[in-house]
Amino acid sequence: MTAESFAPKSDFIRVLQERGYIHQASDLPGIDALAAEGGLTTYTGYDCTAASLHVGHLLSIMMLHWLQKTGGKPVVLMGGGTTRVGDPSGRDEARKILTLEQIEANKEGIKQTFARFLSFGEAGNDAVMVDNAEWLTKLNYIEMLRDIGRHFSVNRMMSMDSVRMRLERDQELSFLEFNYMILQSYDFVELNRRFGTRLQMGGSDQWGNIVNGIDLGRRMGTPQLYALTCPLLTTASGAKMGKTAAGAVWLDAGMLSPYDYWQFWRNTEDADVGRFLKLFTLLPLPEIERLAALQGAEINEAKTILATEATALMHGAEAATAAAETARKTFVEGTLAQSLPTIPVPSAVLEAGLGVLTAFGPDYARLVPSTSEARRQIKGGGLRVNDVQVSDEKAVLRPSDLTAEGVIKLSFGRKKHVLLRPE
Repeated sequence: MTAESFAPKSDFIRVLQERGYIHQASDLPGIDALAAEGGLTTYTGYDCTAASLHVGHLLSIMMLHWLQKTGGKPVVLMGGGTTRVGDPSGRDEARKILTLEQIEANKEGIKQTFARFLSFGEAGNDAVMVDNAEWLTKLNYIEMLRDIGRHFSVNRMMSMDSVRMRLERDQELSFLEFNYMILQSYDFVELNRRFGTRLQMGGSDQWGNIVNGIDLGRRMGTPQLYALTCPLLTTASGAKMGKTAAGAVWLDAGMLSPYDYWQFWRNTEDADVGRFLKLFTLLPLPEIERLAALQGAEINEAKTILATEATALMHGAEAATAAAETARKTFVEGTLAQSLPTIPVPSAVLEAGLGVLTAFGPDYARLVPSTSEARRQIKGGGLRVNDVQVSDEKAVLRPSDLTAEGVIKLSFGRKKHVLLRPE
């Protein structure tokens, strides 16, 4: 039985099915039956590897949103403990070991994201947030080996994608990383004991870790546990969702401005508009179908709505409206909108001369990830200063390049712009 052919009884599974969130499920009828009974408690985990989540995490966050909207109880698990180990899934090398202070700072930054999508509290189906450091850091190693480790087959662990693919590529897998799936599995058991959690959701790369948790729960006496994953999205052209030339599309406004976030969605490929409206907005399906059916230049209306709706969810309606207005002034009216992302540049640097490669790179505008990429874009005619194409990679920006508004406008392509302002 496929997710598409299944006829759900619960609003939760119906919404996930209609909007395209379901990739794999351990027992879709079983999950549906629990959801139909009401009060399905579900968790998704987020390791604290960076100061912000990125747009790739949005699918699972939206799934938690729809869970709560349809009567279920979301549990958001912060990986303060598992981050100390590092998830090897989908990686050829170990994650950087972070200090406890870095992990804590990242956790505090990540927490802020969820308030936009979930309602937290202590009653009914209010969402709760917990940190697995609370129990993982208290485990005694010998007791863990006896009580938990004995339930794991090394043979089976070796067959999991996160391990097998690393070994097939002749890339080292540390014993530390090898333990990650044990800890994530134990999280599922612990959350069931504490909150009655029956379902774990996550990206499809987490499938092996989640089903290990189901198996551990069975061996340790929990009720039947369940797994449900969402797809790891790629665009219609095959690119990984959420990656741009300048790097990850962060959810924190301090790491990516609401304007740039709006522009990311506005730049959606035509073939992805309908799918992304279902996944990343709360618009009703009939309206989405109308927008997805637009053709030619009219599809830009749908892209603008997608960008504004997605930005409003993440950063609020006011920020979304401001971003849309900035884009309108910049592209429709052709004016230099002062609300474009602005990067301060020390006046002394500009007086001495700021190399154009450096200006576009990660130290300033962050429109490209490196000076070598800036050099490549110049050769292809992709970079402009004050709307004039850059042809010389050795060009230097000076105070004479300031516009009447007192800024230097840097552009990558037609839709990505940053203002450099001396200070």
